[in-house]
Amino acid sequence: MTDTVSSFSLSIRDDKVAVITMDIPGESMNVLKASFADEIDAMLKQLANDSTLKGVVFISGKKDSFIAGADISMLDACQTAEQAETIAAMGQQMFDRLEQLRLPVVAAIHGPCLGGGLELALACHARVASSSPKTVLGLPEVQLGLLPGSGGTQRLPKLVGVQKALDMILTGKQLRAAQAKKLGLVDEVVPESILLDAAVKKALAGKPRREAKKQSLLDKLLENTGPGRKLVFSQALKQTLKKTQGNYPAALRIIEVIQTGVEQGYQKGLAAEAKAFGQLCMTSESAALRSIFFATTQMKKESGAGDAKPRKVRKAAVLGGGLMGGGIANVSATKAGVPVRIKDIAEQGINNALKYSFDILNKKYKKRFISKAEMQKQLLLITGTTDYSGFHNVDIVVEAVFEDLSLKQQMVADIEQHCAEHTIFASNTSSLPIHKIAEKAARPENVIGLHYFSPVDKMPLVEVIAHDKTSAETIATTVAFARKQGKTPIVVKDGAGFYVNRILALYMNEAANILLAGEPVEKIDRALVKFGFPVGPVTLLDEVGIDVGAKISPILTAELGERFAAPAAFDKLLADGRKGKKTEKGFYLYGKAAKKGKKLVDESVYAVLGVTPAPALNSDEIASRCTAQMLNEAVRCLEEGIIASARDGDIGAIFGIGFPPFLGGPFRYIDNLGVNNLVATLRQLESRFGSRFTPCDTLLKMAEQGERFYS
Repeated sequence: MTDTVSSFSLSIRDDKVAVITMDIPGESMNVLKASFADEIDAMLKQLANDSTLKGVVFISGKKDSFIAGADISMLDACQTAEQAETIAAMGQQMFDRLEQLRLPVVAAIHGPCLGGGLELALACHARVASSSPKTVLGLPEVQLGLLPGSGGTQRLPKLVGVQKALDMILTGKQLRAAQAKKLGLVDEVVPESILLDAAVKKALAGKPRREAKKQSLLDKLLENTGPGRKLVFSQALKQTLKKTQGNYPAALRIIEVIQTGVEQGYQKGLAAEAKAFGQLCMTSESAALRSIFFATTQMKKESGAGDAKPRKVRKAAVLGGGLMGGGIANVSATKAGVPVRIKDIAEQGINNALKYSFDILNKKYKKRFISKAEMQKQLLLITGTTDYSGFHNVDIVVEAVFEDLSLKQQMVADIEQHCAEHTIFASNTSSLPIHKIAEKAARPENVIGLHYFSPVDKMPLVEVIAHDKTSAETIATTVAFARKQGKTPIVVKDGAGFYVNRILALYMNEAANILLAGEPVEKIDRALVKFGFPVGPVTLLDEVGIDVGAKISPILTAELGERFAAPAAFDKLLADGRKGKKTEKGFYLYGKAAKKGKKLVDESVYAVLGVTPAPALNSDEIASRCTAQMLNEAVRCLEEGIIASARDGDIGAIFGIGFPPFLGGPFRYIDNLGVNNLVATLRQLESRFGSRFTPCDTLLKMAEQGERFYS
């Protein structure tokens, strides 16, 4: 018999196992909504009242997704913490009823099982997962400034132990099925083809008896004794504060709520979880992080070129086997699943690029994230050549050679000669205008910029740069290809530095000016890390390369004006052979001179710059000065049409340079600061340091009219 309701269908098999299939009409993925309460209530009553049933299996009707989480938009509709707390309490009660059924309930998991989806699976008595690489399990709520609100903070520690639960919930990490089984999160991993059969068999076997997990002596002491648990929670708190600088309240509340459940029992833990969920929902940090989620979700539906349809990319190529080239080849093969051909002038370059992918995949294999067969399959997608053999049928070529205009123009000519008429030439330049690279092209409509950030396999952003002759199809194809590589693309207008490097350059220059005025290196870095950046600006300069900064600065100054001129004293660093981390000589000590686990400043750098450290500014003053120019320039980029919207500017800064996500990006941050307050800060700095701090016209107009970037 089958009783169908809108999002759930309940069918009872001949063996008396009830199969609940979740399949939300018109949605590509299942998400849990508060409006499902009545449907689930009716179903639970039916299950409880049918004495002939022997078990229940919960499965998804979607092709490649279990449940991707709860519907975040329902939280935006909450006006008060109490309303959000009620939503959490409702989810807790629903899952408690599921867990308390006399029947064994088994979750059959294939595809993403995240957030509220995993909380539902945790309320089941057993979990069977498919071995598909599409199956991932996790509680990523912390990334939205929240915590799991439907019992996840209470059930997960009971199942996998306090330490492992803290690690999973505080990081929001996602586990593959094999990793989840090792952790004790799932009971069985089977091929997708027999998932339902295996789950039914599990249900018919009755409720599983949970035997005490084998623990090392240390884990027994830490997990099973009062002083041990106290140590676990105090260490978690210490590490979390170090990592978040106290900027992410959700992380601290997660520790507190798990501790409440462990020390005061399940009911007190649930009450603390629902209360914390409601309060976190109202924080500015969660609002900012949710805005990023909505923005990226919206961007996935956009082609970047209106109604233009992308061409299918069946084969890609990369010019240059350096770090960038190796990284681009890696994401093309492993994420986009496209065969990729690397061309380099030397065999060594190709070997380096192949090793780049081997090292990443081997690490994943060792962590049981992928199988040996999957690793080999992905590696076989990457091939190399020192000439243009195998380029005749390539759909897109990404160029990652040196920042030299004539060299890049030569590459365009080579590709036009050796590739098809439709082949796109995408340049990974970080500063050269695309129209100049396309200047001598026979098919300029195929030339576009595709600016990645280093390291390519980790950094989520790419800038797609169209010049005035780039065709709409080329833009749409490039955007779609970047998305398949796992990137978040923003389409920006052609111009020196594009968007991200343009706002970054002024931020770095100001940090350099502050350093030359006598503020110590580590104090500047500490101030910006405390503000919320992943690393400080001086560390970043060492990482990127002082020589790279020196090359970009004149290009930006020539195109955009004197405010981009780097301090002249920086030439002294290059004259002293200081290029940063790559040569183990920069602002910080490297190699044998560095202490393990602690970054130490190379004190000799002060003498090279002719500076005597004399701290005079506090952390807030340093952060305010470094970010003021960046904010001003971000608005100027919007004014000039370099970026299409404040949304794109926020996503570009967060994903491209690690602008603090909890602030929502430069434009949301300006809204929260108040445009008039930013203008006042810029005017004050302008009076002290000159025209590099002059507020742009848009800011002045907005301050006058009391406008905001977001309504």
